[in-house]
Amino acid sequence: MGMRCGMAAAATLLWLGHAWAENTLDTAPDPDKSRAEYEQVSKEITLSSERLAKLAADIASVKKDHASITAALIQSAMTEQKLGQDIEDIGSKLEGLKDREQTIRASLASRRNVLAEVLGALQRMGLNPPPAILVRPEDALSSVRSAILLGAVVPELRQQTDLLLADLTEQSRVRASIEAERARLTAAVGDQAAEKKRLSMLLEAKQKLQADTEAELTAEKQHSQDLAAKASSLKDLIASLEADARKKKAADAKASGDNPESASLSVPEGNRLTASAPFSALQGQIALPVIGKVKRRFGTDDGNGAMMQGDMVATQSGAIVTAPADGNVLYAGPFRSYGQLLILNAGDGYHVVLAGMSRISVVTGQPVLAGEPVGAMGEARVASSSASKDENATPELYVEFRKDGKPVDPHPWWADRFSGRT
Repeated sequence: MGMRCGMAAAATLLWLGHAWAENTLDTAPDPDKSRAEYEQVSKEITLSSERLAKLAADIASVKKDHASITAALIQSAMTEQKLGQDIEDIGSKLEGLKDREQTIRASLASRRNVLAEVLGALQRMGLNPPPAILVRPEDALSSVRSAILLGAVVPELRQQTDLLLADLTEQSRVRASIEAERARLTAAVGDQAAEKKRLSMLLEAKQKLQADTEAELTAEKQHSQDLAAKASSLKDLIASLEADARKKKAADAKASGDNPESASLSVPEGNRLTASAPFSALQGQIALPVIGKVKRRFGTDDGNGAMMQGDMVATQSGAIVTAPADGNVLYAGPFRSYGQLLILNAGDGYHVVLAGMSRISVVTGQPVLAGEPVGAMGEARVASSSASKDENATPELYVEFRKDGKPVDPHPWWADRFSGRT
């Protein structure tokens, strides 16, 4: 009986040994960031002609006026960012599952030598079984010794077998979960690609709607770039733009006979979707302009021996950037080491500075609403947009809030869901 139990345990462990070898000889997953899977899938996603046709039909159904298109843009940007957040969550879950798989692999590897020794001993016993008492009574002592040995070994074998079976079962479950999450990721990236296409089409429709003011906007853009060329710093640029805006308001008010104080660079009431609140009253309510995590915060080392004057947000390739609050575009274009720079006049003496985008989709003088798309990030291979010379795996958006010309900590304004707060 003891012999049969020993041989059964040997057979089970031999099968498990093969399974263990198959599972541990695979190449271990690279410990990349959670966005690595996203970057890979996004390169493989292409929209079908049927899906593109449906998107075109959806855009055609949008009423072609400023308010309708702006509302559609904001809704589409919200959908895209929700998908982006889902992708971030899936990426984090995938990393957790990969870490669990690595832990199981390490557990199996740590017992490799012990299991190999036990398997070898059992195989040798199988090839040279101890003698049976009824056949050769003179070998009774050898049979007793074998029984004693099996009595000591079999319980340990059973324990090792149970542990190994548990690990292999858990590894199979984790692998199935990883595949399921990858399928979810692929579906989410496909939906996100479709939403980005919708945004692109809506932006094209809005640009066509603004064609009649193109000459005026072009002149405004050229004038702001001339001011940027003369400015020596971000502070100087904002000051010169504000002074220029005040002159224009005064001139417009004088021409129309209005009070200069009542002429403000605000979003037209007909374009508002909700009542606007002062920027200072929005603390704890503003979502990050892109989906991602704050990588470096205001007041920390910027990597060049200076202090960060804003927050740096690590995000996804091609992420849509939205306006954090209602305001007017004070400046949009390249500026010194900032690259593509966007400055929003949020009122109440506040300005929002966004830098690091590969594309800006608004122009100087244009009113924008909170959540309205204003630009897009570059690809993951692009170096960091910060002043630091360090290379980074993911695009980064620099966000700076200014009050009366001085940088202030943006952290109190970020909503909990998107700020990475704990």
